Amino acid sequence: MEFRDQALAAREAAQVLAETPTGLKNAALHAMANALLESTDHLLASNAEDVRTAEANGTSGSLIDRLRLTEDRIAGMADGLRQLADLADPVGDVVRGWTTDNGLRIRQVRVPFGVIGIIYEARPNVTADAGGICLKSGNASLLRGSSSTIRSNVAVVEALHRGLRSVGLPENAIQLVTGPREVTDDMMTARGLVDLLIPRGGAGLINHVVQNSTVPVIETGTGNCHLYVDADADLDMAHRIMLNAKTQRPSVCNALETVLVHKDVAERFLPRALWELGEAGVTVHGDTRTAGYSAAVVPAQEADFEEEWLSLDLSVRVVDSIEVAISHIRTFTSGHSETIITDSRRASDRFVAAIDAAAVLVNASSRFVDGGEFGFGAEIGISTQKLHARGPMALPEMTSTKYVVEGNGQVRG
Repeated sequence: MEFRDQALAAREAAQVLAETPTGLKNAALHAMANALLESTDHLLASNAEDVRTAEANGTSGSLIDRLRLTEDRIAGMADGLRQLADLADPVGDVVRGWTTDNGLRIRQVRVPFGVIGIIYEARPNVTADAGGICLKSGNASLLRGSSSTIRSNVAVVEALHRGLRSVGLPENAIQLVTGPREVTDDMMTARGLVDLLIPRGGAGLINHVVQNSTVPVIETGTGNCHLYVDADADLDMAHRIMLNAKTQRPSVCNALETVLVHKDVAERFLPRALWELGEAGVTVHGDTRTAGYSAAVVPAQEADFEEEWLSLDLSVRVVDSIEVAISHIRTFTSGHSETIITDSRRASDRFVAAIDAAAVLVNASSRFVDGGEFGFGAEIGISTQKLHARGPMALPEMTSTKYVVEGNGQVRG
């Protein structure tokens, strides 16, 4: 099917979804979850072909990790859909309401956008998450995954379609957009057919969509996430959080990429930290003061502090003060998630006020910046922009609003 035909079919499906009751949407989500689990063997076989192709093409280990499906990850995709069914439906929620002096009753209510296009790389779980979130929020979705995941995405969408059919909802509510690279440009310029675009992936993809789209875009940014170990930090806590944030899953956008250590605790913190990181297989790219604590430290270049490594690499710098740490983060932040470890309320308040990011954490791992961990269910991505949606984007962020005005014959004089 040509893209324009897919978009027109999505608009028709969106009209159906806008009037679909919550109970039917929830039934579809459960049916889609069941279909994914029933298709586990097919999904794993399709994904294995994608992984073999990626390995043959020399794809990095971090990207292959994002691409790979396992039984646990498929079960997680199904659980995400079920969690969405358990969440409140945002459509119809009253954001605010009032009555004017002349008796008009005015309500601002949440409504679906209509058709949402999502352009993403290398993660087939996004196909199920995005389709489910858009469905629950009353939107039809056009899903443009990367060629590296084509077999996996086709298998996922086939399962989702079985779930939709089983409850009588149109398959075109969730569509996989395939074809040559030019199709991505068609999506970006389909103003009037596509109501919103959301890019998920590396900086190159996101920047290309933001700079070339005529369709409104919500930007999901890269994650150069920092952790600042303050002079008043609990160092045992700092070690636990650093290792979790860096090594629990290094290929994701909320993983730790840079550690800043106050000079007053560097001598007590860094020797153990560098040993622990080395034991975990992490390559540390450190400044001169950091390198003084271990011969294993790779001398850091300025560009290393701009890196979203997405791997077992970490940039480390010793700083003279919280002010220097804040200045460093302001210079290099991608606006995703920034963390301070401190027992000082004054320091944490200063950090929270000074750092401009989608999430600022105090004494907690950046790995918690996630829709599921926030209790939102599956998320569409982490927005690093400042308009409409910021941080984990879940059901409310997938809606717009309209005003409903009720009167009894009033006219304006």
